Amino acid sequence: MNKKLFFGLILSIALMFVLAACGGNESSDEGDSSNEESNEQSSENSDSGSDQSISFTAKSELPSMDPSLITDSVAFQWAGETYEGLYRLDENGELAEGIAKDHEVSEDGTTWTFNLREDAQWENGDPVTAHDFVYAWQRAVTPETGSEYGPYFLGGVVKNATAVAEGEMEPSELGVKAVDDYTFEVNLEQPVPYFDSMTVFITFMPLNQSYVEEQGDDFSTEADNTMANGPFKLTEWTHGEGWKVEKNETYWDAESVQLEEIDVKVIKETSTAVNLFQTGELDQAELNAEFVDEYRSSDHFQVVENPYLYFFKFNQETNEALANVNARKAISMAIDRQSLTDVILNDGSVPAEGYVPSNFVTVPGTDGKDFREVQGPLVEHNVEQAQEHWQTALEELGTDSVTIELMGDDTGSSKNALAYYKEQLESNLEGLTINVVEVPFKERVRRDQEGEFEIEAATWGPDYADANTYLNMYLTDGQNNNMGYSSEEYDSLINKANTELARKPEQRYETFLEAERLLLEEDAAVAPLYQDAKSQLLRSNIKGVFPTATGPNFEFKWASVE
Repeated sequence: MNKKLFFGLILSIALMFVLAACGGNESSDEGDSSNEESNEQSSENSDSGSDQSISFTAKSELPSMDPSLITDSVAFQWAGETYEGLYRLDENGELAEGIAKDHEVSEDGTTWTFNLREDAQWENGDPVTAHDFVYAWQRAVTPETGSEYGPYFLGGVVKNATAVAEGEMEPSELGVKAVDDYTFEVNLEQPVPYFDSMTVFITFMPLNQSYVEEQGDDFSTEADNTMANGPFKLTEWTHGEGWKVEKNETYWDAESVQLEEIDVKVIKETSTAVNLFQTGELDQAELNAEFVDEYRSSDHFQVVENPYLYFFKFNQETNEALANVNARKAISMAIDRQSLTDVILNDGSVPAEGYVPSNFVTVPGTDGKDFREVQGPLVEHNVEQAQEHWQTALEELGTDSVTIELMGDDTGSSKNALAYYKEQLESNLEGLTINVVEVPFKERVRRDQEGEFEIEAATWGPDYADANTYLNMYLTDGQNNNMGYSSEEYDSLINKANTELARKPEQRYETFLEAERLLLEEDAAVAPLYQDAKSQLLRSNIKGVFPTATGPNFEFKWASVE
């Protein structure tokens, strides 16, 4: 996120790329113990072990189900259930068999050969072959496709991907080959030690070429225009309201899939979702601060921790003040992150200490120490220093007042957080006016991609299990930079880590640690705010739904209703 484009981003089910839906508590007699008891009894009575059908929420509409075009966490979630790539993640976050049974890597680390299973089928009965991967990956970097993540993930990784994406080579020259129907060969530009982890990401899914070309521009815009090869298939899609996925009987491992149906409803307000959960119309509802304490003792209450980061993105091109490093440092230091997570969010989230989240990756050569433990905190709440930086910035800008637009999602929790940011910044930084702009999630994603923001309350979730998934975002003119940040020194560090140090893990991570310090301590290019966790209600008889760090935010393949 980015799934996860945080785990923009991110969600109810895919709730890990954006701030979750919320709103006022519409239930009557708030705080009345007899009312809470009756609500709890109502939700308990709705448990049923006889029906393998469940209902979940999503915070926004599906923009697309085309693996080449998906950039948001909601679509990551559901495309991740209807498609299957070379591998998928199990309950322990480890790679589990997908279409690939296994793989071999050449001695120099640049040629990966995947041996595919011969019993995998598409929804229509066609076999899933190496040719489907070749077509999909070529399509993802073909300029006419307009994929954002294709050039981003394959470029600089798969041989010739950048040249193809820039129109300098033909798609057929991409470094992928079907040795035969069930042997898929990938040639890389240089060794990428985490490449197998990358293949879980949605852009790397296979596509049935004849079907995609038959559908043309309609491909993946409606349920009837999709073709699944994963555990589930999309059978209904009512735009703006929700969608339904059902068990895919042609899936190679269908016997492991116990759920028959997942009905997903787009619900932005937490109060609405909670009321529907209480009446048994929903099996899951995300909670905001208003509801957490009320339901903390419920058998259905869960806190789901994620390596998803919420942060400020500073656009140095659209606002003169944000091009000033002292202004950026002041804004970062002015916000009390502890109060944000403890009071405003109250959902298990924790203050961010850096850009690479905690409990995500360990640093080689440190006996398994977490990246954040080795690095230590790089951001802090310090109003006195914030004001010093702010006064310096105003002097350098030659003004005594600055107005900045802060863009975020239009859902309840996001609104609460945006109001908190505005209060913190305006009260701590004299002369600063924050104009909050709330937009639908899909529109925020679009504006982010186009650089149409000043400060964005953004989110990012990991796309693969390596610190590079966070730190390579801010290369000059990078696909997910979109904010005018450019540092030759930073570019050099990230490029060095991924080229000459690619097969020297200890030195590689030392370089990543140095790059993160430059990004935050010296340049304050972004301002990490908090690391995500979600409090939710999930029927206690629903088992086997677990979060994943990369790929879909939640995995349903092994889920069931007891």
